[in-house]
Amino acid sequence: MINRLTSTLDFQTRALGLRAERQRLIASNIANADTPGYVARDFNFAQALQQANGGGSSGFKLADNAALAAQTPDGGNGSAQPRLNYAMASQTNLDGNSVDMDRERASFAENALKYESTLRFINSSVKTTLDAMKSHNQG
Repeated sequence: MINRLTSTLDFQTRALGLRAERQRLIASNIANADTPGYVARDFNFAQALQQANGGGSSGFKLADNAALAAQTPDGGNGSAQPRLNYAMASQTNLDGNSVDMDRERASFAENALKYESTLRFINSSVKTTLDAMKSHNQG
């Protein structure tokens, strides 16, 4: 019975974990905007979510959000994770840094908005489930 209740939230939970990981990557890009030779990183969210839900060929599965957050971009803990891509520099820089602050700020804001909307959806789903479990005498 509990599996049926939690299975409806699994998709949103995976999406929330991937949004958090993407936010961490974007923040890292912004923090390294002045680091010579730094190459910005990001991942395709839709592809990573498809893989997290078992639709991808690489078999990426998100066991829990804490496991994803503990992973490093270079795979430090040996488990599968979203495929990270390098960002192409929009302008050539003498120091070789590929961080485009306008792009990163826009990505950060968009991802934060989508993270919050996913969180609100999860909260709404939990509230609806709790309301459905209440007896008729509780009002």
